Amino acid sequence: MADRITSSGCAAAAIDGPFHGERVASPLTPAEYQSRIATEGVDRVLDRMADDWVAARDLLVEAGTADPTRQAYFGLSMATRFGLAAAVALGTGLKCAVFGKFGTRSTAHFNPGVHAPQRALNDASAISAPVLFHLQWDDEIFPRPGQLQLFDAFASPDKELLGFAGGHRHTPAHAPAMWHAFINRHIL
Repeated sequence: MADRITSSGCAAAAIDGPFHGERVASPLTPAEYQSRIATEGVDRVLDRMADDWVAARDLLVEAGTADPTRQAYFGLSMATRFGLAAAVALGTGLKCAVFGKFGTRSTAHFNPGVHAPQRALNDASAISAPVLFHLQWDDEIFPRPGQLQLFDAFASPDKELLGFAGGHRHTPAHAPAMWHAFINRHIL
């Protein structure tokens, strides 16, 4: 996705999720990183990730690489979980966001300490920039009713829902072009 975005002349940055990538000495299993999030407190982790996104944006702006008035956020699944708070923190420069594969309900695979449906709804209700939401109709991790509830919570008067058959790990081959077109339409 970064290649697509930079091909449009925009800067792109990717940040490791909490207890992922370079944030840990070695990879953790989902149970391990979820336990660490629950121990730290999901709201605290969400706020920390939002602060990281703002700091990264500020560095890119200071370097002359990014335009603070033309920001977009893209992130699915866990990147929606943490991206909702980041999108709110990015403020008025946020011109659009692509979220999805996440909702207010999750299956038993998740540590209950990472489940924060009210926080997700509160953050979504503070996002007024255009939103494109990608929903996998048969998502076995985030059931459809919770995804639709999250979609409904976005304050944006300009929101779109893409629904595709298939489970959580399925992404139609043409979906990235749709995400990219949405971002381009709002920031170029």
